[in-house]
Amino acid sequence: MSHASSRPGVRPAVAADLQAVARIFAHYVLETTVTFEETPPSPEAWLRRLAEARSARLPFLVVAVEGQAVGYAHASPWRGKPAYRYTVEDSIYLDPSWTGKGLGDLLLRALLRGCAAAEVRQVIAVIADSGDPAPVRLHLRCGFSKAGRLRAVGYKHGRWIDTLLLQRGLGEGSGP
Repeated sequence: MSHASSRPGVRPAVAADLQAVARIFAHYVLETTVTFEETPPSPEAWLRRLAEARSARLPFLVVAVEGQAVGYAHASPWRGKPAYRYTVEDSIYLDPSWTGKGLGDLLLRALLRGCAAAEVRQVIAVIADSGDPAPVRLHLRCGFSKAGRLRAVGYKHGRWIDTLLLQRGLGEGSGP
């Protein structure tokens, strides 16, 4: 398939997308330090995550080219305590062959619109400091601001990894 001739589109994820979602995320779990997961979730686990997102009225989106999901993004509750109910954490991953083509920007902006529609007030990005500046640049382009660094909080592939916290307020009275 030619990347140049295909028009990507962002849409809500459906069960048929979850094999691709699982495959995309498995690459990052097994080959990188951008996620602290060490075992790739099964497609069944992804089905539960999709159901949880729908139940919470939170967006779970894919970016598709010619009907095939080549990336995904979803929002999940930031913490389980009731006072955090208007704050979510975002997750966004692209098939490695589709990075650098603007799809992350499309996905994250659509995710933010979905979060605003769900009455979310704060979106937190927890980004593993893997040495790749692209995730931070993406979030800054989409209106996030740096909120802090947690040092050496993850250990994966034989090394300690920091996480960077970024935050984006949505709607009135949302803060940063």
